[in-house]
Amino acid sequence: MAKNGRYFFTSESVTEGHPDKISDQISDAILDEVMREDPMGRVACETLVTTGLAFIAGEITTSTYVDFTRVVRETIKDIGYTRAKFGFDYETCAVINAVQEQSPDIAQGVDIGGAGDQGLMFGYACRETPELMPLPIMLAHKLCMRLAQVRKERLLEYIRPDGKSQVTIEYHNGEPVRVDTVVIAIQHSSTVETAELREDVTDMVINYVIPPELRDERTRYYINQTGRFVVGGPHGDTGVTGRKIIVDTYGGVGSHGGGAFSGKDPTKVDRSASYMARYVAKNLVAAGVADKLELQLAYAIGHPDPVSIMVDTLGTGRVDEDKIKEIIRGNFPMTPKGIIDYLQLRRPIFRKTAAYGHFGRNEPEFTWERTDKADVIARDAGLPVPAAVGAGKE
Repeated sequence: MAKNGRYFFTSESVTEGHPDKISDQISDAILDEVMREDPMGRVACETLVTTGLAFIAGEITTSTYVDFTRVVRETIKDIGYTRAKFGFDYETCAVINAVQEQSPDIAQGVDIGGAGDQGLMFGYACRETPELMPLPIMLAHKLCMRLAQVRKERLLEYIRPDGKSQVTIEYHNGEPVRVDTVVIAIQHSSTVETAELREDVTDMVINYVIPPELRDERTRYYINQTGRFVVGGPHGDTGVTGRKIIVDTYGGVGSHGGGAFSGKDPTKVDRSASYMARYVAKNLVAAGVADKLELQLAYAIGHPDPVSIMVDTLGTGRVDEDKIKEIIRGNFPMTPKGIIDYLQLRRPIFRKTAAYGHFGRNEPEFTWERTDKADVIARDAGLPVPAAVGAGKE
């Protein structure tokens, strides 16, 4: 059922310089390097970063050559760790490679079109934002993206790559009404005073991102609450691929199957089926089937079709949920091969997904964010054909 009454919900995001996100981006950069020359390559790449070290491991089977060390260093450089004084930099960090080939026992089931593993995946969409995403996670992502922008454009020259955001939204009967709390933690140089940093971040980041109609005199702001954040990045905290799965998805709204995305080629349903579940949920909401909708898919290793499909409209549905499942099966491919082909996932598009969320972003490569099936779904459901809603309708 949809949650009623007055309540608060919080989501967080992290910048691309956060240690876990560095790891995600390295793993996906390696995946892209394989996909660029060998679209049928198999990749399951994990990364760990810590002081002075990037360690990559996993299983990769490909017909192309990948210079792992070069990819790792270029990714770290692009993120912004370019000086030893940051505690981690692309030129001096050690890179250790412990990659091996994929098990042939797994490959024999995947080669015939089956899922690369068992598992359950969720997709979600709602009408809280133009992106058909929950408002807390969208604002949290946009704050972190703005932090990166002011750093890269040197609008705030003392900002460093590591950082986090957190946004609490007040809801009345399921509808967002105001921002209650904003939390920012941003790495900085040792020369800036805390008062200056807080004033700058308020003016150039928070006020830039949070619409004024969502802020009021009761909105609280916590910026670098400890007063100092000089030691950051992998020097301050070890990072590992796949530790920000809630940041990657819906900010804690709805359910999560538990599988991470980054470093996995699209035969891994952890990634491809989660993308399809988002695509289906977004198109159903765009079609007016429901105002909020959660979809679960479940797979068995080596088996092509999902073993179950669950739909929950969270008390907002305008169509019977059994009918919705019929619409899903009639309009969307659900086998791993069908998903890969339909969403065009055998391309080097994944590094971009590894920071600021896999969903709710109107990027040309993000085929799962289109709402191009909304008209067909509305007709099948007996609903009026909707006006253009959400990113990527055409």
